[in-house]
Amino acid sequence: MKHFTIKELTASATAQRLDIDNTPTAEAVANLQQLVANVLDPLRETYGRPIYVNSGYRCPALNRAVGGVPSSQHLTGEAADITAGNNRENRRLLGLIKKMKLPVDQVIDEQDCTWLHVSYGPRHRRSFFTAG
Repeated sequence: MKHFTIKELTASATAQRLDIDNTPTAEAVANLQQLVANVLDPLRETYGRPIYVNSGYRCPALNRAVGGVPSSQHLTGEAADITAGNNRENRRLLGLIKKMKLPVDQVIDEQDCTWLHVSYGPRHRRSFFTAG
């Protein structure tokens, strides 16, 4: 984990505000490490600039608090919502993910590239779609 930490992948202003313990399970930590090793660190290396995590691991209470779906990959540490700071740069990240053929499970362009949901898991569906 060269460019990302477990701390930033589990940080949540909502959890802090609502006093929710968002400590990940050992399995979730292992999944986060795989997400970083296989997707986020290679993307950051190629992009050459910081990439920020808006939301990574979410415990069940936090996932409910933010309105996440019950089957969210955030619950297992397989997903992170990321941004490079603006829509234009997020579109660039999306293009890099495709060009690099990263082994993603899902990439969701959220709200016209306001942020990107990226996941890495056992299915490696390489599914790309737009939401919102």
